[in-house]
Formats: sequence, structure tokens, C-alpha cells
Amino acid sequence: MKIAITGGTGLIGSAITKLLLSKNHEVYILTRSDKKSDHPKLRYVPWLGNESTPEHELQGIDALINLAGESINGRWTDEKKKKIMDSRMKATDEVLRILSELPEKPSVLLNASAVGYYGTSEQEHFTERSTPKNENFLSEVARLWEQKASHANELGIRTVFARFGVILSEKGGALSQMALPYKFFAGGRIGSGRQWVSWIHLEDAARLIEFCLQPGMVGPVNVTAPYPVQNSDFGKELGETLGRPHWLPAPSFAIKSLLGEMSVLVLEGQHAYPEKAVKKGFTYHYPRAQEALENLLK
Repeated sequence: MKIAITGGTGLIGSAITKLLLSKNHEVYILTRSDKKSDHPKLRYVPWLGNESTPEHELQGIDALINLAGESINGRWTDEKKKKIMDSRMKATDEVLRILSELPEKPSVLLNASAVGYYGTSEQEHFTERSTPKNENFLSEVARLWEQKASHANELGIRTVFARFGVILSEKGGALSQMALPYKFFAGGRIGSGRQWVSWIHLEDAARLIEFCLQPGMVGPVNVTAPYPVQNSDFGKELGETLGRPHWLPAPSFAIKSLLGEMSVLVLEGQHAYPEKAVKKGFTYHYPRAQEALENLLK
């Protein structure tokens, strides 16, 4: 297959690119930087520049994966929130323009989203069929992002919304920050500890994205492992994996003072079950948190 990726140099994009190249797919990464590739199956294509015309180099692509958007990490000032929203809308507008210009349309657009779409809850269990429990900034971003990307349906293109959970990876990402207090013997539950963590190993996330490119997957897909865990239980397993105690709680007021509105990422959560992936027969290499943590931290 010939597959184009926006946001292809980020944590998830890099893992997907590596996987696709290992399976002999051709990969076209849309980028604003002037990069060259020494891999025979990988090309960098300029986009979002004043004179960029990526559609000329994307003729005959079979799929487009849209991961582009400002990182949600960092204090959520009004300016930061505007960048988070606007970057996703602008990139997706350009993706839709590119798709409309291609005489031969790809069979699928996979657009990133997040389990934050559902809002937060300690009691509800969410599948792709669920409606949001409540709305906050992240759920609004996810809802509007999916709404924008859904216009690809008007072009006759099957559209998948990859609702990512917390990505666990060996380097970078959330796990490094989660593990740091434990490495200094200061780990413990965060806030109440009852908030759900819907997580997935980076390797499984990349494999599930490739799985979603195949016919039969359409609409929202929870890119999460089948066994979400509550924060306190996740911390205990993290401590055990590192050989460190799980004993020093981080109170909610301190987290809110430190992170502001962004504290919703760690103090609240949602139990998102990957019903579609499980029903379609996707096989996880790391279905449980202990297996993922042992692989990444040992």
C-alpha cells in the first residue's frame, strides 16, 4: 500500500512509519521541514507552506493517516488552547483539500482523536457506541476534530476516528513522567486514585492503526488496551515493576496548582473499552498493564 501520514515524525507517527516500512509499504510523510530520506520506501512531502502542493506527489495513495496537531502537553493558557484547537482544524482542512484534489481517492482516511471525547467518569464504561458523559476542553476538541474529518465521507472515503488512550512507550510520552517519582522513591496515587487510565502500549497502538486501514473498520475506534486500570492500581504495578514503593500520594490541590486546567489529564479519566478492535479479532501483544510495563521498563 501507499500510505501518507501527517504528524509522521511524532511519537505515534514514528512508530506507525517504522511498522509500515517493515511490512514493505510505501510511506509519504507530510512535513513542513526540508527533510530527505535515505530509505527507498520513505518520502518526505512538503505541506502547509505557501506554495506547497502535496497532492501532486500523493497520486495513487491507498490511505491517509492524519495525526497532525499541537501537543496537549504544557499549561493550558488561552493561547495554548487556541493552538491545540486551531492546529487540528487547519491541518484537517488541508487534508480535506488534498483529498478533494486527488482524481483517484484513497480508500480510507484515519484521523486521530482521543478517548477524552467521552468526557470523564469514575462509574461509566465507554465503548465506541457511547455518548459523552460530560464535556470539557478535551472532549470539545475531539468532537470538533472528528466532525471536521467526517467531511471525507462526502468524497466517498471510508473514515476512521482513532480515539487514542494514554500511550505507553519506552522513551518520551506519559510513562516517563509517571515513572519519575517512583525512581526517586516518591511514587503513589494521584488525587483520589480512583480515576481510570485507558492506556495502550505504543507497539499495539501502531499495529491497531495498521489494522484499522483494512476494510471493515469505520467510524470511531478506541485505540486502547482491553484492560483499563484505575490510577492507584496502575501506580502499584508501576512501583512493583521498578522495585519501588507505592506510598506517597500527590493531593489533588497540589496537582491543580501545578498544572492548572491541564490537571484533568491526571486527576480525571475514563474507562474506554476497545469493543470494535476486540470484536474484529485484533490480537494485543500487551493486553494488561503489568505486561506492558515489564516490557518497557525492564
